[in-house]
Amino acid sequence: MILKAAIWLKNSNLAVWILRFVCSFCLPLSQNAKDGASHFNYVIVDNQTNTRTCIYTPGYPPLLPDDLTESLLLSVLDGVRVLYVNGRSREAELLLAQKAHSKDISILINAEKRRAGLEELLNLADYAICSTNFPQDWTESPSSPSALLSMLIRLPKLKFVIMTLGEHGCVMLERCSNEVSGSEEERDIDELHESLKQSTDYTSVLPVCNSSLVTRLAGNVTGRLVIVTAEKIPSSELIDTTGAGDAFTGALLYGLCTEMATDKMLTFASRVAACCCRGLGARTTLPFRTDPNLATFLATPP
Repeated sequence: MILKAAIWLKNSNLAVWILRFVCSFCLPLSQNAKDGASHFNYVIVDNQTNTRTCIYTPGYPPLLPDDLTESLLLSVLDGVRVLYVNGRSREAELLLAQKAHSKDISILINAEKRRAGLEELLNLADYAICSTNFPQDWTESPSSPSALLSMLIRLPKLKFVIMTLGEHGCVMLERCSNEVSGSEEERDIDELHESLKQSTDYTSVLPVCNSSLVTRLAGNVTGRLVIVTAEKIPSSELIDTTGAGDAFTGALLYGLCTEMATDKMLTFASRVAACCCRGLGARTTLPFRTDPNLATFLATPP
């Protein structure tokens, strides 16, 4: 299946655009496969510890580049603002990403763990969202902040990289075009991160976004570091974290497609992810556009 990333602002349910990368374009599993099967994920939720276990069964047969004709690729990308990839169907995704790149379509990659060929997708990406351990695993840097910087150095096309931290929120390093004074000294990324942590309000119930000034960093990178805290959910309301990461990513896609300011987009994504944790499964508590908690993010500017 090829999923078409498109946003319908008029649709009232945010669940639709988060999960609706949608089946606008579907391919048969194989012209010759009589026993083909779709991907299947069985989720076990522990109500006492609020943890989950996922048992994933990949689909068969896999989607291959030969399944994607030129006309299909063009149809899939027609009207798309941001293409989302995660490397699970690497060869087919790479072909689609290359076509998107040639059409100047932005690409968001979700890098959860090292996979064969993932680097080719990373080289095409404009934006990256990573699991907690991926930046250090991939760059072999001594710390998480230095790993984020190393990713921007190694991937010159990348505009920002976000590292998710679960209940502790996320950290983003954003490349900036702003010029800084030629006399300004290069800042150490680890010291910058520690300083930013000290000034972040971790006691707030609602997500807090705290950003450094645009500064000169190693590797000839000019950028800023951003810390976003997670919403503190009372234990009585925390039901199931299944889908929270996808909700966060979906909200980021919405923000990118609607050109939402970066800080606002990160806080918005954190709130949407928190909504997802308040019900069983990945869809039941995703918010509507009319949700008052999202009014400040979705209000039409004057």
